[in-house]
Amino acid sequence: MRAVVEFIHRIVTGERHIRILLTPVFAVFFLCLIALLIFLALRVDAFFSLSSPLEYPWNYIASILLLAGGGFLSLWSVLHFAKARGTPVPTSPPAILVDSGPYAYVRNPMLAGVFLMLFGVAFLIGSSSLLFCFAPAFVVCSVLEFKLIEEPELEKRFGEKYMDYKRRTPLLVPRFSRQLSHGAGIPKHLAKLKKIKGRKD
Repeated sequence: MRAVVEFIHRIVTGERHIRILLTPVFAVFFLCLIALLIFLALRVDAFFSLSSPLEYPWNYIASILLLAGGGFLSLWSVLHFAKARGTPVPTSPPAILVDSGPYAYVRNPMLAGVFLMLFGVAFLIGSSSLLFCFAPAFVVCSVLEFKLIEEPELEKRFGEKYMDYKRRTPLLVPRFSRQLSHGAGIPKHLAKLKKIKGRKD
């Protein structure tokens, strides 16, 4: 894994035109992987004659909630990366550490959004194998890839700054009470007032 981390790090810190060239390649690969999972799940459902995990209309209600939530979270994440002149693609990230917006609550909100949408698709197409087998396997593999490859590269690039961010920010599930106690997600002027009030007390 160390060799892969070094390879990604060389790309990220290397020539800009190479990053631009590789960005759509990695993005298309990721989308094709998702499409392959859905295709395989449908084949498995048909082969084993698996029924839908939820009956109508609950399957559509669950699907809409998950797709809307995941889509919003993913779009919010992409916009914050775009503001920092980067993309969620590992080979073309922002030059700075993004810890605002959804990244103030979890370290990989983009991935969390994709997970929610994938489960939403499972309810939408009525695929039990996607919901209970393929999607969970994708979650596990994606988290392992992030922790073994992407995160070590981030630690190498940002050093102690990322280590501190990693210590105080969960990976996928936010801790709202802890985040709010540290002022994350609170407007700066309110966070400043909170600090001043704390000193007076």
